[in-house]
This record gives sequence, structure tokens and C-alpha cells, in this order.
Amino acid sequence: MAVIRCSVLGVVLLCSAALADPPTPFPQQEAYTVPQAWLQPMAPLQIADNVWQIGTDELTSLLLKTREGAILIDGGMPQSAEHLLANMKAVGVAPQTLKWILVSHGHGDHAGSLAAIKQATGARLVANAETAMLMVDGGAHDIHFGDDILYPPVRVDRQIQDGEQVSLGNVTLTAHFIPGHTPGSMAWTWQGMRDAEKLDIAYVDSLTAPGYQLVDNPRYPHIVADFTATFKTVKALPCDLLLTPHPGASGWDYTDATQSARVGCADYAQKAETTLRAQLKAQQAD
Repeated sequence: MAVIRCSVLGVVLLCSAALADPPTPFPQQEAYTVPQAWLQPMAPLQIADNVWQIGTDELTSLLLKTREGAILIDGGMPQSAEHLLANMKAVGVAPQTLKWILVSHGHGDHAGSLAAIKQATGARLVANAETAMLMVDGGAHDIHFGDDILYPPVRVDRQIQDGEQVSLGNVTLTAHFIPGHTPGSMAWTWQGMRDAEKLDIAYVDSLTAPGYQLVDNPRYPHIVADFTATFKTVKALPCDLLLTPHPGASGWDYTDATQSARVGCADYAQKAETTLRAQLKAQQAD
């Protein structure tokens, strides 16, 4: 039996439908296992007037509802496709009304379900050239992970440039190139509404370099320079409300929004920069 769970957080009422018995997590993929929370389905959580988190406990998939259809940003693991479609339906979005699919980057924990979502909805997929190349190969030949993180290949319908916009109905999103975590990493910004007030929302890709070779990397020679430029870009984004592919990076706890300790873009970038500098220093010492 479903119950409605609401919490007052500042001036916004966050509501989600909670299940009496938590659903069973999706199965692991044999070649790419991840924390269980990345696979734990959750009921839709309303973030702003037209923005819903419909992914899993610790992987963000944002659904933006507009007057002319809906936009999905990121699709989580390959196992989550049916869950995302069900959550779309739960908030009143029929498959054929999903018009655009956007991405943060082309790793399998964020782009894994997009081939299935695209096939089920007919939505058009948007990415930059770097991410398009990775996704059409299903994550193969990744600069850092090789063929360790594979998923169903998916073709991009529209390749975009830095600063280009995607519009639908009353919503216009701007793409910001922030290379580092991947050469094709992106942030998306747009204006939303909450409690009849406008706010700038930023969905910003991961700023981490997990196990990456930062010194003399032959496949990504300018990785540190890219990260440095990205930190500057992220600090300057319009950012009343920050969301990230891994919610904990921006202080979100989707399982209990009252316990969230959210941060802004500047603090997010500064923390990531401090971590990267320490990682670089350690590699240079070796």
C-alpha cells in the first residue's frame, strides 16, 4: 500500500509516495557491480514545481515537466529503465510525451538505460560530441575504465555546443561544458519555480577523478587543465539550487530530504578542487 510522505524544508513542501514495504533492489550486472543504493528504486520526489527526482536512492534522474511535454536528464543504470518509465507515469508523464533526453556524461551509471528509454518513448537524445562517441559504443574504450563499464549503445540525435540551449514549452536549459570527470562532462542550468518564486537550478556533473592518472596521461594529456577550467566555470554558474548525478556530492539525501545538507555550486567546486589538488600532489610525489 502506498502512502504520501511530505516534509517541510524551509519554505518548500517536498512530497513523495513511500511504499510500506521497500521494493527489491535491481539485480547487479556481473561485469559492473555498484553500491546497492545506486540500484534501490524510489518513488518520485518533487524538487521544484515542475522538477522531479525519479531515479534511485543515490543516482539522480531528473524529470522536467513543461506545457509541451517532458525532459529527462540522466537515466541511471541499465536495470532502471522500467522503473523510470513507471515513475514518469506516476507523475503524469506518458511515454510519448517525453520529448528530450539530456545527459551529464556517458558512463553506464548515468547513461545505462537511455537506449531503452529512447526506444520506449521516441524522445530525442542530446549530448556533445565527446559523450556521443562514448554512448554510441556503449561505454567501450573509455579513457579511464577501458571496457569495464558497458551498457546498451545509444545514438545521439542532436550534438550541441558549449552554451547552446534546449527548449521545450516554458523551459529553456543551457548546456555548459565542464570536462574533467569525462572529456564530455556537462552541466545544465535553467530557471524553475518554487512557491511562486523563480530560482536558478543547476544540474552539475561529477567533479571527481576516481583512480584517474593525472600526471602524464597519454590519453588525456590536459586533464588537469580541463579540471582547473571546469572549477572556474562551475563556481560562476547561476545556482540557487544545485543537483548532482550522485546526490550526496551536493548534500542531498533523497531518502530523507529533511536530513539533506545541500551546498551551492561554488562550495561544490571548491571542495572538488581541494581534493583534486591533493590527488595530483600525491601522484607527483610518486
